[in-house]
Amino acid sequence: MAFAALMSTTAIAGGLMTNTNYHIAFDRMMARGASFDVDAVFSNPAGLAWGHEGWQLSLNFQKPWQNRDITYNNVKYEGVASVPIVPALFASYKKDRWAVSGMIGIVGSGGFVQYDNGVPMFNVLLGSVVTGLTQNLSEKTAGFAPVVIPDQFDSEMKGKQYIYGGQINFTYKLLDCLSAAAGFRANYYDGYYRGHVKAMKSTPEYSSMPVNELASLSLDVDQKGWGFTPIVSLNYHQGPLTLTARYEFRTKIETKNETNSLSASLNTDQLVVAPLAQLVAAGKMSAEQATATASQIKTTVESGLATYTAPYQDGARTRYDMPALLSVAAGYEFTPKLRATLEYHFFDDKNAKMANDRQDELTHGTHEFLAGVEYDINDKFTVSCGGQRTDYGLSDGYQQNTSFACDSYSIGLGGAWNINEKIRLNAGYFISIYSDYDKQASYGTETYSRTNNVIGLGIDYKF
Repeated sequence: MAFAALMSTTAIAGGLMTNTNYHIAFDRMMARGASFDVDAVFSNPAGLAWGHEGWQLSLNFQKPWQNRDITYNNVKYEGVASVPIVPALFASYKKDRWAVSGMIGIVGSGGFVQYDNGVPMFNVLLGSVVTGLTQNLSEKTAGFAPVVIPDQFDSEMKGKQYIYGGQINFTYKLLDCLSAAAGFRANYYDGYYRGHVKAMKSTPEYSSMPVNELASLSLDVDQKGWGFTPIVSLNYHQGPLTLTARYEFRTKIETKNETNSLSASLNTDQLVVAPLAQLVAAGKMSAEQATATASQIKTTVESGLATYTAPYQDGARTRYDMPALLSVAAGYEFTPKLRATLEYHFFDDKNAKMANDRQDELTHGTHEFLAGVEYDINDKFTVSCGGQRTDYGLSDGYQQNTSFACDSYSIGLGGAWNINEKIRLNAGYFISIYSDYDKQASYGTETYSRTNNVIGLGIDYKF
């Protein structure tokens, strides 16, 4: 069971565990690695050495909506990911060659997802547990005990995962053309995982009830944890050309379970005791043999269930590292009104610990390629657009019903309105177009698909 990975892909933009869109300027342009504006607090801290002299503040609000669907045996399991308004706050102060800045936002994952009909892997898994148990019993009784196959499932899953972050940077202009910045981010992981699945049979062999519950599994677990991220960056600026590099070190996050409830049970009275009693009554085995067989099976089942639920016991710990991130960008000002940026991100996911060491299943870390252009129509209005390609290095071994990703192309557009010399309003929209992923699972072929849209509005203020 992998409830604990339910939300470990970002609900907005960025790598598997890291968001990159905090400011609306990203939504409308995407490539912001060469920015000198207030959004550089995240995307280019060293660039603030060329930013506004004095104070800057920025408050941003984004609304994403997303679907995460799984198709198995021509049945679609619809997962609705809902996120409330996502805020982010930026601030910076520059004086001469120095600048200090900070931001607060949702820096990793973010949001809720719910599958009202559960997901196929849990239905198949619990069904196979029941079938395997009764198959084992049938073998021990020379085929006299029936093999029971569940034909109905009551299943639901939902989860929440946020990584909140607070970041601070210190910037200094080393030369007239070169600056550097250093800082760190504190990250707080907050998530919960709730779900259940019940395997049932509509025509039970040893019950007159119309539907009988054969097995059930339920979980209600909260997870919390902390991690810290050192960040360094460089900015070279000469004439119309800007070159930048930023590196975030790997963030170790180990969450601890706060288990509210956890249960896994099998209806051994129906699946084991009742068939054995029927065999004893028919004279096909002795009462002593039935008691010994039932005891042996019960011990095996209880041991298996204990192993199965161990990761979700109260106090158990799970790794959700945020990977190291290298970002490099080149910006060029073709005219005082026209600017463009090319950018590249590499998330070192294979060296970031995940639950059950899933990082080992990736073929490589995440590669992102971004491009954006911005044009000032006049002193009041700016328009921009951009694109992003994301390649996660996915494999069948990495993809799970509870946590999957799809490679994508994203397109963003929008604009800014300089209301006056101090106030700027930003508005943007971007859409991610995902490639479906077909996985050859042990129980059949599954198709993973996603959709994602984000709209945003923000306001920048200069003192």
